[in-house]
Amino acid sequence: HHATIDCRSYRVIFGDIHAPEFIYHDSLLGKSMQIISALQARTLLSHGCEGFLATIHDTTSDVPSIHDQPIVSEFPDVFPDELPGIPPIREVEFNIELIPGQEPISKALYRMALIELKELKDQLQELLERGFIRPSVSPWGAPVLFVKKKDGSMRLCIDYHELNKITIRNRYPLPRIDVLFDQLQGAIHFSKIDLRSGYHQLRVKEQDVSKTAFRTRYGHYKFLV
Repeated sequence: HHATIDCRSYRVIFGDIHAPEFIYHDSLLGKSMQIISALQARTLLSHGCEGFLATIHDTTSDVPSIHDQPIVSEFPDVFPDELPGIPPIREVEFNIELIPGQEPISKALYRMALIELKELKDQLQELLERGFIRPSVSPWGAPVLFVKKKDGSMRLCIDYHELNKITIRNRYPLPRIDVLFDQLQGAIHFSKIDLRSGYHQLRVKEQDVSKTAFRTRYGHYKFLV
C-alpha cells in the first residue's frame, strides 16, 4: 500500500502508482494509545481485518558522512580515513633550492613542558611508523615547538625560519580572487578537494631531504615528505 505515517501531523498517506493518493487524518490529542494483545490481533485478522507493520525512523538524527557517497565507497584507497604511509614516487616532488654559498644551519632546542615532551614522543613514534620521517645525521637541524589547535590538541611544528631566509622563493604569482571568478564564468559543475594532511602527500626530493632535518630531545630526524 506504500503508506507513509506522518506522526507530527497525525496523518497516514496511502499512495500507489495505479491509484490516486489517499490521506487519512486524525488527532490523538488527549487520547491514549490503545494497545491490544496478540490474541486480539489474531482474532481481528481472522475476521478479515488487515494488519500493517510500521517502523519509525528519525531522519533528524542522520549525520551526513563522506562514506555515504558512492564514489568514496568505490575507491576506498583514494579516500582513506588516515594516510597509510609515505606517498608513491610521482613526477612532482618538493625541492628546496638555496641561495648559492649557504652553509647548513643548526639551532638550539626549545624548552618544553613535561606534557609537551610526552606528546612529542608519541607524535615522533607515529611519524616513524608511517614512514614520514627517519633518523638523520644531517648537519642541518631546526628546533621544534607545539601550537595548540582549536580542539585542544597540539600540532607539532618545525621552526624553519632560518632555512626560509636562505631559500630561493617561488615567484609564481598567486591568482587574484576576481580573476578566479572570471575563470569560473559559464561553469556548471564545481568541485573542491581538501587533502587530508596535505603536506604528507608530496615527497621531498632525495637531495633535499637533509635540509628538512630537525632536532628534538629524543633524537635527530628528517622528513621524507
